[in-house]
Amino acid sequence: MTVSLKPLADRVLVEPAPAEEKTSGGIIIPDTAKEKPQRGKVVAAGEGKKDEPMTVKAGDTVLYGKYAGTEITVDGKDYLIMRESDIFAII
Repeated sequence: MTVSLKPLADRVLVEPAPAEEKTSGGIIIPDTAKEKPQRGKVVAAGEGKKDEPMTVKAGDTVLYGKYAGTEITVDGKDYLIMRESDIFAII
């Protein structure tokens, strides 16, 4: 997937995973009760800072904070843009 957006410095563009539709017991969750996803796929990453190279790269699946990043829309698709420090782990 190619995006016409290149993050700067230590910023990362993440495509959030879809919100859960059902609980593990099979109960369907209504739209108003769905929690924001806390994982997603890195679509693009900046070059990093002068003394801090980037550790994530495009294609990585990452975990991030519940309220991390800023929601943006690029080419009709929703993404989050955040600092690499907002990412907790690569899975």
